[in-house]
Amino acid sequence: MGNVLQHHSTGETPTHPNPLRIALYSHDTMGLGHKRRNLLIAQTLARSLPHASILLITGMEEGRSEYLPRNVDYLALPALKKESDGQYQPRRLDLSLQELVKIRSQVIQAALGTFAPDLFVVDNVPRGAVRELNPTLKQLRTQGKTRCVLGLRDVLDEPGVVTHEWRRSLNEEAIRRYYDGVWIYGDPNVFDLVNEYRFAPDIAAKVRYTGYFDQRQRLQFLEPSVEPDITLPEGKLALCLVGGGQDGAHLAQTFAQAQLPDDMNGVILTGPFMPSKYQQQLYQWAANNPRLQVLNYVHEPTQLLIRADCVVSMGGYNTTCELLSFGKRSLIVPRVTPRLEQWIRAKRLHDLGWVDVQHPDQVTPDSIAQWLSQSDRGNERSPFSIDFNGLSHLPKLVLEITMNSTSHSCRVS
Repeated sequence: MGNVLQHHSTGETPTHPNPLRIALYSHDTMGLGHKRRNLLIAQTLARSLPHASILLITGMEEGRSEYLPRNVDYLALPALKKESDGQYQPRRLDLSLQELVKIRSQVIQAALGTFAPDLFVVDNVPRGAVRELNPTLKQLRTQGKTRCVLGLRDVLDEPGVVTHEWRRSLNEEAIRRYYDGVWIYGDPNVFDLVNEYRFAPDIAAKVRYTGYFDQRQRLQFLEPSVEPDITLPEGKLALCLVGGGQDGAHLAQTFAQAQLPDDMNGVILTGPFMPSKYQQQLYQWAANNPRLQVLNYVHEPTQLLIRADCVVSMGGYNTTCELLSFGKRSLIVPRVTPRLEQWIRAKRLHDLGWVDVQHPDQVTPDSIAQWLSQSDRGNERSPFSIDFNGLSHLPKLVLEITMNSTSHSCRVS
């Protein structure tokens, strides 16, 4: 469906009088989205602010071979995982949750105490996973040097759920006490997070909508050595994407069993976290179907996406931005547990004419086959434009908040 994105020049990026130190945190407990989003932010800032030193704090070690600019480095934390009921557990170590969180919290606090960032950008969770950032946020505020920003994706969950969780976690109190700004990586004309979740006026005053992130920009950060060595047969390509794969087995299996049109080949990207028993079943099906390939992990999935004619996908933030950025005809089958974030995003974009959507309880091999058979319908243009200038806005937002020493608030844009 729609493939008209809103782009405009934002002019020259101003310079900062001193080299900046920037830290970005993502808890990375489910899938690859949080880390990939922060990595893209780091790569973008490293290019526009070449004298900055940028530290990525991540709970995801997988895929650490990404191209990193010379002024970006990682601090990998021992990994947490989020179970299907939304609870956290250690991913690998035989420790209690409390022990692992204590290790992570102390590592973060020690690292940032020494790194002393000018800017600390926290992804999605104001206090960190299981409140692991509380000591660090207190320390940074006491030291008085660091400006703190909370980065939020476009949709969090149902409004009632968000209100309840934020009240229980005292998130608005954390934003008031510790944060100088809130950046929302979306377009309020698609989903107005401030109004949907009824942010208090003083919290809303700190918000800036950046616009969505144009995922085509990721290609400029690749080295030739990471291009996938994948041979695809002649003909159209249908791609199935399930994010990290932790909860993507149902969609992948359904796609694998769908009847492909005679002139179409299928590729399933399982992601590194799909349980091995489901991966093995997919490989067995592909062995008996010469027009179906199964891949576990591709360093840069956008390189496959470029070659796709249509995509069947889950509906995470990054994946959805990829589909829209590359203008692909897309069927989104979103996750609906433990959050409705993906369903809300997919339905809103469907209502605006950008994507097709099916509920995961209703998707079948036949429904996917029917959708694939309509590939000749092409990618119809939506009359509704979306702001995809988020990456070009970020450097200016960084300089705005780090050079503003008199006010802790930013207006809604």
